Parts: sequence; structure tokens; C-alpha cells
Amino acid sequence: MSLPDVAPHKAGTGEESLSDALARANAAFARVGPILSHLLASPDHSLFSDEIVARIRGMCHHLAWQVLRAQAEAAGQASREAFADRHGEALAEHFYENTALLAHCHALALEWQLTERLEAQYGIDPVLSPLIQEAIAAPDTGLASAAMASLTAQARFAQTQRRMELPLSELPGDLFHGLLMDWRAYSGQLRSDAMIRAEAKLRNAFDEGAGRISLMSRVVAGMGAEAVRALDIDHAGVGLFVSALALRAGQTRVAAVLSTHHDQAARLALGLRASGLEPAQVQAVVLRINPNALPPVEVANMSPDEARRHLSSTTPAEAD
Repeated sequence: MSLPDVAPHKAGTGEESLSDALARANAAFARVGPILSHLLASPDHSLFSDEIVARIRGMCHHLAWQVLRAQAEAAGQASREAFADRHGEALAEHFYENTALLAHCHALALEWQLTERLEAQYGIDPVLSPLIQEAIAAPDTGLASAAMASLTAQARFAQTQRRMELPLSELPGDLFHGLLMDWRAYSGQLRSDAMIRAEAKLRNAFDEGAGRISLMSRVVAGMGAEAVRALDIDHAGVGLFVSALALRAGQTRVAAVLSTHHDQAARLALGLRASGLEPAQVQAVVLRINPNALPPVEVANMSPDEARRHLSSTTPAEAD
């Protein structure tokens, strides 16, 4: 799904000011949540065959299926899959009202779309990047361990995205808690002892630190000053690049993913400059991701600290 345009513009031409580009980008971001909620809730699926919407829908359904299967297991039901299939559609539709969850799923879908595009265009491996290979061989055992675990997690991410699924274990902690609260709210007065047992079991099994996003953050942090190398998307791969862009620029990972969209060259350039890249490097990365876009000229004259302040003052609503 393409992010919605707000008005005609001259993105990437250098004629649009940085403030105008960011204002336009933020207006587009603000519309994403309501549009996704409308598309996902529509009963006429044939009208919305876009890959991104279908992938978000699939992830929400898979999340619903997982908690319902846990509920059926706690209740001792023999047909757990049948129970999840029977109630999954309705629970998934309830999850569509959770805008933070939709934003997360949207970012994952966009990240995978970018991963597939760069693999097709430049041959960038969707799982094993040269930088991860180097980190696995690092003398720092902590970094090597995190890199190996992130490699396994990235392979799992590729498999689940191809199936349009999202394991509960891969949710950030706040979204995992919010999803279980949504499940409670959906059940209301019908909440059973089996649900209570199932929720307790799910919470006890959840380990945010073992998820892909946490593992990639550990790799970036473990690299120290060398983490700037993760901003070479060819060398790092999309997943590690996005994590480095988020951490080094002081923004959320959702915001970092959204900045790679073809209409967000200004925000991507700011993030890269805030992360410590030189202006020429910023332009090279922007062009590598979006060959038809150019960052606003103001970014080249900013220091990394100035870029970070500017970026933090213009956080898009969907990335909050």
C-alpha cells in the first residue's frame, strides 16, 4: 500500500523546502492509521487486493489465531485449530481498532517489501548480510552470540512474512500487552477461567529480548562506534540497516521504516545525517533506496545534532 499523497509536490527535486517536505510527510503519516482501519474492516475484500493490506490482514489473523488456540488448549478442547478458525475472523477485526498494532504490522510489511525489492534489484540477501557474517565471527562473544541469534530471527521473519504471519513472540512488549488487553476487552463478561490460564501461560512464555527487533538492536549496540557501518544497506541488509537508523537517529523503528518509503526522502535524509553520515553518504544511501529521490539541500548544511533535533521535533503520528 502506498502512503497517501496530500497534495501535488516536487519530492526529491531540491525545490521543496525541508519544512514543507516534512509537513507533507507528517500529514501523509497521520492518514495511514485511519485508512488502514477502514480497508481492513471492509467486508468487500475484493476491492482491496493490495499486497501490503493483505499482509497486514494476514498478520492480524495469525495473532488472533494464536491467542484463541492457547485459549482452546487451556480449556482442554480437542479441536483447537477449529476453535481458532471459528472465532479468529471476529477477533482479528477487533484488533484492527488497535492503531499501534496496525502501525507495527504496516512497518513490518513495508520492511519486507523493501527487502524483496532490494534483493531483486541489487541481489541483497534477505537473511544473511556480509555485516552479520562479520559480527558472527567477531572476537566479542556477546556480539557474536547476538549476531547468530539475529540471523536465525531474520530467517524466521522471512518465512513468516512469506506466509503473512506474525508470531506473538516477535511483538514488542508494549504491543504484546496491548493485544492481550484487547483480547480481554473483546471477551468482556464472557471471559473464562480458560482465558485467564491461557493469558498467564502466554505472558510467562513471552521474552521480548529473544525477538528479532531486540536482537538486531543488541547487534547495533554491540558494534559501538562501528555501528555506522550498518548504515550501508548493501553491506548490512535491510533489517539491520533499519535498526541502526532508528537507534543512531533517536527515532522509533516504525518511523525509520516509514522513512524508506519513496515519498519520504526528506525524513530519510535527516535520519541518516542524524546517524552520523556525511552529506555525500546521505545522498548515496537515499539514492540507493529510492533512485528517483534526492534529499532537500538544507540537510547537507546541518550537523548531526541539528538533524537529530529537527527529526525529533517532527515525529510522525503513526510512529509514536
